[in-house]
Amino acid sequence: MLKHALIMSILVIAPTTFAAAEDPEMGFFVTSVGPGNGADLGGLEGADAFCDKLAVAAGTTGRTWRAYLSSEADGKRGESARDRIGDGPWYNAAGELIAVDVDQLHLNPNIVKRTALDENGNRVKGRGDQPNEHDLLTGSMADGTAYFPDDADHTCNNWTSSTEGSAQVGHHDRHGGGNTSWNSAHASRGCSPDGLKSTGGAGLFMCFAAD
Repeated sequence: MLKHALIMSILVIAPTTFAAAEDPEMGFFVTSVGPGNGADLGGLEGADAFCDKLAVAAGTTGRTWRAYLSSEADGKRGESARDRIGDGPWYNAAGELIAVDVDQLHLNPNIVKRTALDENGNRVKGRGDQPNEHDLLTGSMADGTAYFPDDADHTCNNWTSSTEGSAQVGHHDRHGGGNTSWNSAHASRGCSPDGLKSTGGAGLFMCFAAD
């Protein structure tokens, strides 16, 4: 009995040595707004800068942000979104893990309407909301790679057109006909704000921390 009491007293007075776990830093978000000119994002460079601008305004500084966008090139495959975004892991603004690495991101990511939050931790409008804004610009195939040269425009002239062309989009809420891909669901009907809106878009795209 005395031995038991002694052990209990030691446990009571022993200082707590476990440190509180820190919330992981945000490394993924859907833009809360687009730059305002349809799919003309100022090219990849402009889109990256827009990601950084939103992240800093939301309180996340010191990270290198890349837009999840592919490009196109004459006679060869363009730059692929999956090659732009670093190695992971990536967490949303609520501290939820999106994917541990690039492979998981493209095979089994934790991207659904509940987790695909904007930089402020808010949900992005999708199926069931008014208006539906689940079309996210990607210009990518389902494996995150750029398209080979063909007769179609998949990137609204490498993210510089707000008039002619088309862009491949994904659905962050994983809803929409028979294709529930988060990064490659269908082509837009144009590159203008109205063209993107007509299929359920608002010029939004995804940003990943590449550092």
